[in-house]
Amino acid sequence: MQQDILINWSPQETRVAIVENGAVQELHVERTLERGLVSNVYLGKVARVLPGMQSAFIDIGLERAAFLHVADVWHRQPEGEPPGFVRNTLPQVPIEKQVFEGQSLMVQVIKDPIGTKGARLSTQISIAGRLLVFLPQDDHVGVSQKIPVEQREALRGRLQALVGAQGGGFILRTNGEDASDAELAEDIAYLRKTWTRIKEASTRLPPMSLLHQDLDLLQRVLRDLVSEETQTIRLDSKEQFARLHAFGQEFMPAAAGRLQLYKGERPIFDLFSIDDEIAKALGRRVDLKSGGYVIVDQTEALTTVDVNTGGFVGARNFDDTIFKTNLEAAQAIARQLRLRNLGGIIIVDFIDMGREDHRDAVLAEFRKQLGRDRVKTMSGGFSQLGLVEMTRKRTRESLAHMLCEPCLACQGKGTVKTARSVAYDILREILREARQFNPREYRVVASPKVIELFLDEESQHLAGLSDFIGKPISLQSESAMGQEQYDIVLL
Repeated sequence: MQQDILINWSPQETRVAIVENGAVQELHVERTLERGLVSNVYLGKVARVLPGMQSAFIDIGLERAAFLHVADVWHRQPEGEPPGFVRNTLPQVPIEKQVFEGQSLMVQVIKDPIGTKGARLSTQISIAGRLLVFLPQDDHVGVSQKIPVEQREALRGRLQALVGAQGGGFILRTNGEDASDAELAEDIAYLRKTWTRIKEASTRLPPMSLLHQDLDLLQRVLRDLVSEETQTIRLDSKEQFARLHAFGQEFMPAAAGRLQLYKGERPIFDLFSIDDEIAKALGRRVDLKSGGYVIVDQTEALTTVDVNTGGFVGARNFDDTIFKTNLEAAQAIARQLRLRNLGGIIIVDFIDMGREDHRDAVLAEFRKQLGRDRVKTMSGGFSQLGLVEMTRKRTRESLAHMLCEPCLACQGKGTVKTARSVAYDILREILREARQFNPREYRVVASPKVIELFLDEESQHLAGLSDFIGKPISLQSESAMGQEQYDIVLL
């Protein structure tokens, strides 16, 4: 599989597209004014302790107070045990016995604010490096579970020797599997230096201060998104290329070697029609090559995905048509989840299949495609109703939430009342007002479509109401008004 990374940089926004075999698989957007908070370390101040919820609200200087649950309060583990928040064998210490109002607390954001919820915090600090994750409060040395079991012990032994007497907890990341001792030692030194700087800032700065900020998206491309399959990393800014190249040479020389400055005439995102893909990823309908289509609906609680055959009648029998549509949809859905960065609970409604071997094959293909996702996913089998339930870890806003906002006309419902429904609402409202007030005249201010209806098809009903209440009713068209908006002015 060939992978290319394209970076479109501007002072206000950085956009990164991961292209695999010519198709866009992932989009990452970071706006200068809206940088994510995950991994940021703050000196927080406890605003409120809620024993009933076993949580505390922590003020870290943001618009909304952040949230610390008792399960995210760090506890030192007995020697030799892996780091954990609460040991299962011991009863939980109530949060009111661990923190108090007004207390200063070093905390790290583990989940960005989403919707109306504040950021979620942990008191266990972890600092990610290129090859390692540093857990300064622990002493455990571990290895990523994605690395084969037979290699883990040898790697753990090497890492323990490098950590030495200075201690500290370290976890070897997947991309550190083939690293040399010199590279690992370099990462250890960098992470320890970062932690020293954080501790020094915590004694010097007042509460509600930012002590450490994670790398920006450009730097995270080299740290997190580059893999063995990555052929090139193309960036369209000369200034940022120099900055990223210097950063890469210091911390990630192998990745820095794949960096290329893009000097083409066409905008870099035009190479693979990425802006078109972004437009499609914001729509509900995804067309399949076979003629079938997938409908993606994102709600507050979950995301639903519905598969339809559409105009696909290419196979010899109906069972084969359904099977081929579902197979193609399985690939498309996995790609859309990555592209749109959809998280939380996801319900997939494949077209019903009569044959069990077809169901197994579709499920196997779906799981295979999900396996390529760098974000953790879990999927079940087909339920009694023929639905596939799955979860995808949610750590940041979806693409739609980042780039869009609810429609002013429909307030996110996706539909508005018809002009006739609004007209009848207006007639009822005038009748209600007539029972309470005695004006000289009623003036209806509404959208052009509603006013047009009153002048034409509903003119008889309007005249009848005017006769009934004994007052004239005048009309005023207001093009700036949405279809559901109207005013009744008493003159």
